[in-house]
Amino acid sequence: MTDRPAFVLLEDGAWFSGTTSRLIDPAFGEVVFTTNLTGYQETFTDPSYLGQIVVMTAPMIGNYGVNPEDMESDHPQVSGVVVRELSRHPSNWRATMSLDQWLTAAGVPVIEGVDTRRLTRHLRERGAMRGVVAEGREPSRELTAQLLASPSMEGLDLASRASVRDAWTLGEGARVVAYDYGMKRNIVRMLVAAGCQVTVVPADTSAAQVRELNPDGLFLSNGPGDPAAVDYAIRNVRELAGAGLPTFGICLGHQLVGLAFGGSTAKLPYGHRGGNHPVRDLRTGHVLITTQNHGFAVVGDADGVPGAPDLEVTHLNLNDGTIEGVRHRELPLFAVQYHPEAAPGPHDAFPHFAEFLASLHGRAGAGR
Repeated sequence: MTDRPAFVLLEDGAWFSGTTSRLIDPAFGEVVFTTNLTGYQETFTDPSYLGQIVVMTAPMIGNYGVNPEDMESDHPQVSGVVVRELSRHPSNWRATMSLDQWLTAAGVPVIEGVDTRRLTRHLRERGAMRGVVAEGREPSRELTAQLLASPSMEGLDLASRASVRDAWTLGEGARVVAYDYGMKRNIVRMLVAAGCQVTVVPADTSAAQVRELNPDGLFLSNGPGDPAAVDYAIRNVRELAGAGLPTFGICLGHQLVGLAFGGSTAKLPYGHRGGNHPVRDLRTGHVLITTQNHGFAVVGDADGVPGAPDLEVTHLNLNDGTIEGVRHRELPLFAVQYHPEAAPGPHDAFPHFAEFLASLHGRAGAGR
């Protein structure tokens, strides 16, 4: 098929031309960028990207194709993909199809030939914002009106959409109940490898239902949307973690911990997305290179979380000083904003899973 003219339109009126190789319907979402050079399949299947149009800053995407083993969920979660150049002839022994074939089969639009460097600079200067990818030589008034009427990410509960509908269990060992707010598969793999029997439950599972499972620990997953809108989860975290159940939170789970203990969250200008974000461990002074994917953060600094005196700040982002980790001063509870399970990304933060398992040992087997 001959390439068709297409574009990315942002809510501030800026638009960026490109092409599409197939018929596409307009796709709306928050336009964000990620600095990952590889791992595009894991990125596109990460439920934290639900409702977002992802701009890849690497100049060519798709070189090694896709395969069934590297999925972080059952299907692509992104609303659209924007690239400079799309490789249609992958070269990798694990590839089962090209990236373009896979996204086409999933109905995810791809706009290529875009000046992604200019688009990324615009988002860094103006902030992540609503957008639409569509066919055509230029935006119409009708499409602009539709874009301005589309929902904003602030105030949006997407965790309930990204979550599983039914509970399931994997592994053997210390019993961990994992709240799925849009959890990546590699988190479950890492918990199982650390020696846990993981029962994954829907985001709206009540605290009473969790207690009936008699867990040794609680895990709070990553996920999309505004953490302040997930009020039911905040109540459950406060009730379960506040009662002394060993708890570990990642990304959205970290933000929910902050909210549950009296803190607040705020939307970042353009978020943290990619596999090269430096984070300082305030206890050791060591710097971790981390994978991140979030648009909101817990409000505070190295001195603490306003409104949450029981939380100690343990990690800070070295790029902008935002909070990247907290620990309760008395309870067995800690959380990090970044993704220690990587997939894709560096493995500097893998030890957090062993740290969580160690917190369970005093409880495992109690009362059985």
